[in-house]
Amino acid sequence: MIRSMTGFGRGEYSDEISKVTVEIKSVNHRYLDVFVKMPRRYSFAEETIKAAIKNRLHRGKVEVNVTVDNIAKSDSDVRLDKELAARYYKALAELKDSFEFGDESHISLSLLAKMPDVIVTTPAAEDEEAMVRRLLGATEKALDDFCSMREAEGAKLAADLSARADIIQDIRDRIEVRAPEIEKEYAAKFRARVEEILGGVYEVPEERVALEAAIFADKANITEELVRLASHISQLRGFLSYDGDDAIGKKIDFLIQEMNREANTIGSKSNDKEITSYMLDLKAEIEKVREQVQNIE
Repeated sequence: MIRSMTGFGRGEYSDEISKVTVEIKSVNHRYLDVFVKMPRRYSFAEETIKAAIKNRLHRGKVEVNVTVDNIAKSDSDVRLDKELAARYYKALAELKDSFEFGDESHISLSLLAKMPDVIVTTPAAEDEEAMVRRLLGATEKALDDFCSMREAEGAKLAADLSARADIIQDIRDRIEVRAPEIEKEYAAKFRARVEEILGGVYEVPEERVALEAAIFADKANITEELVRLASHISQLRGFLSYDGDDAIGKKIDFLIQEMNREANTIGSKSNDKEITSYMLDLKAEIEKVREQVQNIE
């Protein structure tokens, strides 16, 4: 199935403990690169989230944003270190006595409370297994939403590429019709040129004309290139109708390179203005296909 590499998806999972929200977005990338942004408290689940994403995606630069709102009443522990506070107080008092701050200076309770590690809040022990279930639940919903968007965009890409494949096929067929005429025109031009040189004194032997035309036709023969181009177009249509889960963007990209190579060879061998014009149109369409293919997973 044709899928776009760009997309966005959002999923939520709620219970009596927490509400988890996962947002997934991606842009084009040669390989699969997953970056997860989440609260440090739940970093134990990061690799599990990445594994779930890699199980369903193949290419793209993917950014995952995780937020967790705790619904249940907080049972975090607050610890007061009185001994440390006393040492801070003593140090501050010595600092005050060492300098002339004036009588208005004093060591306040708020100042002591702000000292590092005097008051420490410790989160309650996390039920990691339950939290992983919540995170995965939200992630799977986000992936469903995300993949639906990418498939919808992929269908549009497939339709556009299919239309361009028809254009490429039409240009290729025109070249095939034109190619046999080149040898006949070359033979006529060769006869006229020789007769002009000889001034009509001698008649040009037909076998000589035929030989020259055959030599030219052999050099300008583009039958193999046209056959291979037809095969590439058929393969492209096969990829566009593919209904599997594998990523095929790279395969189509390689196929487009081969199509472009055939177009270049046709242009260099044909030595014909009309075919050259067709070839330029052909390369333009192939380039449009190549640009679109960069968006396919």
